[in-house]
Amino acid sequence: MSFFSDFKKFLMKGDIVALATAVVIGAAFKTIIDSVVKDVITPIIGMLTGGLDFTKKFISLDGVNYESLEAAREAKAAVITYGNLIQAIINFIIVGLFIFLFLKYYDKTKKKEEAKPAAPAGPTQEELLMEIRDELRKK
Repeated sequence: MSFFSDFKKFLMKGDIVALATAVVIGAAFKTIIDSVVKDVITPIIGMLTGGLDFTKKFISLDGVNYESLEAAREAKAAVITYGNLIQAIINFIIVGLFIFLFLKYYDKTKKKEEAKPAAPAGPTQEELLMEIRDELRKK
């Protein structure tokens, strides 16, 4: 076998295809979560905290009190943007919640499928052939 045929077999394994599919679905799911966080959750948190935007929170390491994060960055000051960490934690919690709810719903639908009674088994192929044989003998 050649290197390329081995590589092709490797890429076409079910696990690799499933992983690739999961990555693409995960990327799409991330886009949805990012939109929920940015367009729904963050404005609500901002409203509840009086317009507080965590991503604008920072500590200047040079001791100067800058009016904004943009001003500190223009001055090329070293800053710790702890607000971004807070926002990342909020995003993580929201993503975790969405995944939890999705998996809970998925488990519920799986349990319903498992609870359905199995369809009654029909005659096997052998039984059908015996019936046909018996009918042909009668004629």
